Amino acid sequence: MEHFDKLFLPLESCGVWVVSFRENVEAGLQPDLVTFSILINGLCIEGKLAQASRLFDDMVRGGCQSNLVIYSTMVNGLCKVGDTTRAIRLLKTMEERGCAPDIVTESTIIESLCKDKNVTEALKLFFETKGEGIPPDVVTYNSLIHAGCNYGQWEEVTRLLIEMVVNNCKLDVVTWSILIDACCKEGRISEAQDIVERMIKQGFEPNIVTFNSLMDAYCLQGKMNKAREVFNSVTNKGCAPSVVSYNILNNGYCKAKRIDEAVELFHEMAQNGLIPNIVSYNSLIGGMSRVGRLVAAQQLFKEMRANGLVPNRVTYIALLDGLCKHGHIHEALGIFHVMQKSEVEPDIVHYNILTRGLCQVGQLKVARKLFSALPVKGFILAFALIICDQRTL
Repeated sequence: MEHFDKLFLPLESCGVWVVSFRENVEAGLQPDLVTFSILINGLCIEGKLAQASRLFDDMVRGGCQSNLVIYSTMVNGLCKVGDTTRAIRLLKTMEERGCAPDIVTESTIIESLCKDKNVTEALKLFFETKGEGIPPDVVTYNSLIHAGCNYGQWEEVTRLLIEMVVNNCKLDVVTWSILIDACCKEGRISEAQDIVERMIKQGFEPNIVTFNSLMDAYCLQGKMNKAREVFNSVTNKGCAPSVVSYNILNNGYCKAKRIDEAVELFHEMAQNGLIPNIVSYNSLIGGMSRVGRLVAAQQLFKEMRANGLVPNRVTYIALLDGLCKHGHIHEALGIFHVMQKSEVEPDIVHYNILTRGLCQVGQLKVARKLFSALPVKGFILAFALIICDQRTL
């Protein structure tokens, strides 16, 4: 049987593994649990859950009793593709067949339920797990605390934190970061800073995720100097700013119409070896468009395409809106035609921007023509045209 298992190790693709597996079974070699485990794990890693499920069923039908590792692998694979319902069914099957789940299996499903916004079921499974004598670990608590913070269930969050302390389950950097991020999203920056200080006293150094949360909170409140202070402190704390860090600050500067600082930061990112992504370009294009720096915005649009980045609907919204608001309808129509030839399908927002812009400069015939090309006529567009027509009477 050892030779059987080794047959699969040199093969790079699980699809090839399965073919080789079938051929060896037909040749009379009988696979064992290790063989099935290798194949099922490989298929799950490649995201081939349908094949993994069929192989799992073949294993059971063939009289090969599954174990905790294989069940956990299948549960993890199902949760990763968002099929939490099947993962729960498999958990019940596992228990019925006398294979007791561990906290890793239970936590995987709890986390998946939380991602599905089904916090009630997640808590139910959490209590059942404790009732079965399986102590939750920090990963389990983090999933529930994160969900509780996202949905404003602060009493439940407090209860879970107290329970962690009582059960001697220590908070980790993820727990602290979740709490800091939750305070930041609610604009409670002072509380977030207090948590950071407590976190450091407990021996945990803030990571880049923590700093990003603080920067984002300051940016949302328009406190750009404070956001920059946090950004500058990142390197002093032994962290390196990520593309996300730059994007947060860049977006904040653009919304505050501090475009020169945004441009400087954009170039600084590239100088530090980080490659601007679509979010980086969208923020700067939007910022430039809002303040009327349309030539620079269009140049940046060309640059991102030359660098292999594909503009998305947000890119076109930012550019079209800026051009139309500043009366550059001809250029806006040119960008719109570029969009039509791309893979980005214009939607009601793009049509609405253009229609409003055309109406504002009195090009009603072009606006009507554009409106007639819209597959589903939007009420907002129709209303805009009626208003424009009335104003010309």
